[in-house]
Amino acid sequence: MSANLGNRLAALATMRAAELRAEWERVYRAPAPPLTGDLLRRGIAWRLQERVHGGLPTSVARELRRLKRQYERSGTVSINVHDGRIKPGTRLVREWGGASHHVLVLESGYQYRDRRYLSLSQIARDITGAHWSGPRFFGLKRGSADA
Repeated sequence: MSANLGNRLAALATMRAAELRAEWERVYRAPAPPLTGDLLRRGIAWRLQERVHGGLPTSVARELRRLKRQYERSGTVSINVHDGRIKPGTRLVREWGGASHHVLVLESGYQYRDRRYLSLSQIARDITGAHWSGPRFFGLKRGSADA
């Protein structure tokens, strides 16, 4: 099935707007919305891949619906970067390069060496000079190095 999927995705790249609209109707069983060819391709590709590999996890779909309702009510969306995983006020400590690095979890972001960051990955990159998954670097995800 994945070889067939690859062929169908490749064919999308050569389709003109009218062909994309017809393909959208075939795949979604609904008229194509007034989108550019690029967005039609992406939407069709998503649906084709979704059929083969599965869609969004139920929890993600539920969160997207919640954010949509929030946006419809207020015109803005507020996202807690910690998503209930780490409580503000928590201090993360990691030994690296012979030094102890302390990060304070804030309501929206993190504080490291008197500077605010939006992600732990930014902090891990500053500490190591290399790209790291911040949650993994600080031992918050499996497969992490021992802190």
